[in-house]
Amino acid sequence: MKPVRFAFAGFRHGHIMGLLAKVKASSEASLVAAFEADDATRRSLSEAGSVAFTHDSFERMLADVDCDVVAIGDVYARRGGMAIRALEAGKHVILDKPVCTSLTELATIEALAARKGLSVGCQLDMRAGATRQTLRRLLREGAIGEVLTLSFSGQHPLMLGTRPGWYFEPGMHGGTINDIAIHAVDAIPWMTGLEISEVVAARVWNGKTPQYPWFQDCAQLMLRLENGAGVLGDVSYLNPDRCGYAVRPYWRITVHGSEGMVETACGENTLYLATHADAKPREVAAEVTRKADYLDDFLSEIRGEPAQAELTTALVIRAARVALTVQRAAEEGATHIAL
Repeated sequence: MKPVRFAFAGFRHGHIMGLLAKVKASSEASLVAAFEADDATRRSLSEAGSVAFTHDSFERMLADVDCDVVAIGDVYARRGGMAIRALEAGKHVILDKPVCTSLTELATIEALAARKGLSVGCQLDMRAGATRQTLRRLLREGAIGEVLTLSFSGQHPLMLGTRPGWYFEPGMHGGTINDIAIHAVDAIPWMTGLEISEVVAARVWNGKTPQYPWFQDCAQLMLRLENGAGVLGDVSYLNPDRCGYAVRPYWRITVHGSEGMVETACGENTLYLATHADAKPREVAAEVTRKADYLDDFLSEIRGEPAQAELTTALVIRAARVALTVQRAAEEGATHIAL
């Protein structure tokens, strides 16, 4: 079977380098082109030997390059339009998150993919890793009974001065909930087996960057699951910069059920579990239950093997729609929005 040919479009966020590395390492994929319009980004990555650029025009790359997939990592506000152009050109697309910054763009992406039989992938990687896979297993096995509440803290460090400057340009970022919480709204149904049924409330605001009053560095949300369970989440940019992603609240997930509770966090090797039958809390070793990741799933779907894909086009679109709906609710002050 021939490798799937990838053309990369945009390198304005570092996450796309992770996908690039996976494509280069995969025997099922090949890199055939790379585009970047921003001179400084193109020069920096070229001088570092990280990317061999072939184009400085997205339209020319689409016209010139015989590829199967366009992988998009440009500024958030441009991603939706680029995905639409790639789909119109008959290419599958995979994006760093977020997929796009408007529900209108997402509807067009969904319609084009369905009409043309194309796949849409996303770098939603919370399904990978031993702790979250073990958390999923425990919840699906009923270790804490019926899930009744779930809280997560996906706080990030802001790192003002080193984070890409376009984040703080009006209209370029698209909202902190859409940016970060898309990971959670993808992972929660996967872990619990319960769909998100309602946006109860959400709030975004500027807390510590008055020089960029339009930037939402604080973001919180409240959701309802289909069984009535409640979800509370915080994805603010308030983690201390020097500690960065090493602090305990970084993607800490706590779930309480009818028979107990379980908790885990990014970077930990064990889960904290306590049930009504336990005299004291205990640690559960984290174990990998599935090695395939978002790229493996994307390639499986392209090859026409959807049964092997855990993260499908439909689930990517669903996660993006929920994240964008929560983001809009926060900006408009809307509550109790059915999904």
